[in-house]
Amino acid sequence: MLCDTVTVAEAAASLGISRASAYRAAGRGELGAIRIGRRLVIPRAALKRLLEPSED
Repeated sequence: MLCDTVTVAEAAASLGISRASAYRAAGRGELGAIRIGRRLVIPRAALKRLLEPSED
């Protein structure tokens, strides 16, 4: 089974931030989180965009 999403905790670990900070960022729309029922997940593509170097 291919998993195209990660949990907020996994995203936080990848970004080097706390789980609470990740939930706040998700609430502000900065992580592109998707709610599935009561569960909040982050698409891998959205996380990858955040981890890629900026072209500015």
